[in-house]
Amino acid sequence: GKPVLRAALACSNNGSSVGHKRDPNSSPESQETTVNVPISLTVNGKAVSASVDPRTLLVQLLRENLQLTGTHVGCDTAQCGACTVHLNGRAVKSCSMLAVQAQGAAITTIEGLSQDGTLHPMQAAFKECHGLQCGFCTPGMVMSAVQLLADNPKASEAEIREGLDGNICRCTGYQNIVKSIQFCQSGAKASA
Repeated sequence: GKPVLRAALACSNNGSSVGHKRDPNSSPESQETTVNVPISLTVNGKAVSASVDPRTLLVQLLRENLQLTGTHVGCDTAQCGACTVHLNGRAVKSCSMLAVQAQGAAITTIEGLSQDGTLHPMQAAFKECHGLQCGFCTPGMVMSAVQLLADNPKASEAEIREGLDGNICRCTGYQNIVKSIQFCQSGAKASA
């Protein structure tokens, strides 16, 4: 069987699955009680079970509980694309999705693209063509680019640029990002 990772969020002080957040100065009538929700999903090919506050974002589950920090948080408003992951084979922005919405789903993060220590062809293309500068947007760019070519393997430069519209890079001007995607698209092999 597949290994199972266990993660728990916002447990109460007594360790139960019900999280109670109480302000010691508040009256009993104003106390907030949050009941955690159990979820099961597959992340990078591994079964994951977690008990989460229903308000937990998918990006929080990935980064804070599963320690998959390649998925970045840039804007918290689904504008920048730094948090892009694949959900059931489709690129989604994990900062705009609740973890409970991923119940039963298969998630792939940037960490899950490489196989047995070998970079995914898109990751290798970004490395080969210097498709990054500071690197903050790179995981989301790579995940979006993989989806873009899956949907449109013969995308023109204009279609590539349009396909990256939901991803912001503040450093590169996109030239080498587009070049990287075209390199991957060509099937050329990156130098070792």
